Amino acid sequence: MRVLYFSRDYTTHDHRFLTALAHTEHQVYYLRFEKCSHVLESRPLPPGITQVEWMGGKKPAKVYDGLRLLSDLRRVIQKVKPDLIHAGPIQRSAFLVALTGFRPLVSMSWGYDLLHDARINPFWHWATSYTLQQSSAMVGDCNTIRQLAISYGIADKRIITFPWGVDIQHFSPSTTERSNKPTFSLLSTRSFEPIYGVDVIARAFMIAAKKNPDLHLTMLGNGSQAAAIRQIFLVGAVSDRVHFPGQVAYADLPGYYQGADAYISASHSDGTSISLLEAFACGVPAIISDIPGNREWVTSGENGWLFPDGDAEALATVILNAVDQYIDLPKMSNNARNLAEDRADWNKNFLDLEKAYAIALGQSF
Repeated sequence: MRVLYFSRDYTTHDHRFLTALAHTEHQVYYLRFEKCSHVLESRPLPPGITQVEWMGGKKPAKVYDGLRLLSDLRRVIQKVKPDLIHAGPIQRSAFLVALTGFRPLVSMSWGYDLLHDARINPFWHWATSYTLQQSSAMVGDCNTIRQLAISYGIADKRIITFPWGVDIQHFSPSTTERSNKPTFSLLSTRSFEPIYGVDVIARAFMIAAKKNPDLHLTMLGNGSQAAAIRQIFLVGAVSDRVHFPGQVAYADLPGYYQGADAYISASHSDGTSISLLEAFACGVPAIISDIPGNREWVTSGENGWLFPDGDAEALATVILNAVDQYIDLPKMSNNARNLAEDRADWNKNFLDLEKAYAIALGQSF
């Protein structure tokens, strides 16, 4: 089968999907909607994937690019002659395919498209509803996304839900026995953007670190709030206990998780967070915002702790409580790893994508 995989940009998640698709019997073509200003994935396309050249994919897309991209997408479809198009996020790649009238379309939600973007304005709300109603099937990563998709008009029977998962061999617990080290290390891996609440982490850490001098925080990544985040630590006089390694290669990520006592995320919006699954696969408990997507994975006291979304004071209290429960970390670590093995193994979960393809093609599975 000829599959056209049409995504917004080229990210670690796209690399994961394309690598898995390259090992199927499908002939897979890759189309990139836009190219953001910073690199999201440094690894080349997997062998066996054919990249399609077109007008898009070379710079950030603007609203006024819509008509010419739509016209060129029709040309691409005529040239590639796909049996199926797999496209997401909803309001960008999938919406453009829906406008061409091509079927079957398998829309893939990236989480933020339904949790946030669909509510930006009436047009995006309409585009979401239109795209999902024109989709032959939809793929989402958690029940929260499934229920939102149904509310926009796609039938429940046309939705396949599976966590995108992680490579649980690449992300695995440290083989070094936990020591009674003097510091308690926190790890944040989310981009420094408002939606991920990194400012909440900064304020909470400032509060907690003043009460416990043994706290240490590592913040991977970068983003538009970088200067503001650093200023919070500077004003709070805790900069010496915060480390900023910047963007870290995929190969090096496990080492950062393995060196942490707890993973921390204050994201205001998430489906199934891949960062959370990476942490769990490495046996690292999570301190994470109490939002619907996270509640599907984290049970306070078992594999992590939840705190009220956006509440820095509450997060600081949870951090300090986690330090007090240091003796319980080995058990919580085992619980986290066991959950990852049970529900977040990418090699197992990817097989569910074929179910979405079968639904779209009118086949049984």
